[in-house]
Amino acid sequence: MKKLLLFSVVLGGLAVMSSCKKDYTCDCTFTSVPELSIELNKYKKGDAEDACTSAETTYKIADSGASCTLK
Repeated sequence: MKKLLLFSVVLGGLAVMSSCKKDYTCDCTFTSVPELSIELNKYKKGDAEDACTSAETTYKIADSGASCTLK
């Protein structure tokens, strides 16, 4: 019984601590063109933040007023 309880606690802890993948949206605004939304499906939060920051950096090459936020 103790082994089963220990196994359950360890398994539950791993499930809670693991990063889950979710769907995010990176909304970008520009000074001269309409807003753009980029769907980021099944991303970890850190990876989604990196992708959105990367998109902003890329768009700033063409439009210095470009700004992207993760939602």
